Amino acid sequence: MMTSKSTTSNEQFLCSLLFETCSDYSANLQTLVQLIEQSKPDSFIVAHEVCLTGFDYENLEKATAFSAYATQELLGVSKEKTIILTMLEKIEGEVFNVAKVFSNGKLVHQRAKSKLFRLGNEEKYMSEGDVDKFEIFTVNDLKVVVFICYELRFKELWQKAEGADVIFVSAWWGKPRSEHFRLLTQTLAVINECYVVASDALNADCSAESAIVTPQGKVSYNGNTSCLKRVYDKKEIIKMRKYLDIGIE
Repeated sequence: MMTSKSTTSNEQFLCSLLFETCSDYSANLQTLVQLIEQSKPDSFIVAHEVCLTGFDYENLEKATAFSAYATQELLGVSKEKTIILTMLEKIEGEVFNVAKVFSNGKLVHQRAKSKLFRLGNEEKYMSEGDVDKFEIFTVNDLKVVVFICYELRFKELWQKAEGADVIFVSAWWGKPRSEHFRLLTQTLAVINECYVVASDALNADCSAESAIVTPQGKVSYNGNTSCLKRVYDKKEIIKMRKYLDIGIE
């Protein structure tokens, strides 16, 4: 388990992003950085899956090279903030979709997507990550876990997420299955009695159902808001787990 300590204020914020990924990688990074800079210190900010490049299979070399550049940029803007997203990366000759967590100027967690979406032919272009690396980790005293899109459908991963304070979901979720995204993210918050912060792309083929769900299951959707914010309240988790004690520590 990796741990990153914050030296900032006690109040923490949850932020779900909603924006469109275009063909210009640099423009996407600029949009992301602007949203990060507009966020308050001690914010946990989640962006949608492969938000900087999209699934640009025709230009994988370019996309993976840009991820290396973007990593350095995000290290610089993550001071007093935590940023969660995924990038296409080449590791030992293979391409992976890697979840990355930047916090206080450091890369504090990363792992490759463990469940590839075969309906979208992801397995033709990318390799699958190790499911054993899906785990809860600690950032700024919060126990968190990250789901990458299609992983949201697997019960074995739900069990691994039990006990998290906040579950982040970075997705590129198909519009025809929008209701599934809404149901799964809300149910995940209810069954774990924790916060779920989900980000999906605003692209035409995506659900655009970015949202924050409370431990009580109350959902706030981004709607037309590019960055939906909510104060993180640990007491809400404690209250829910005490009210309905289902054995979550």
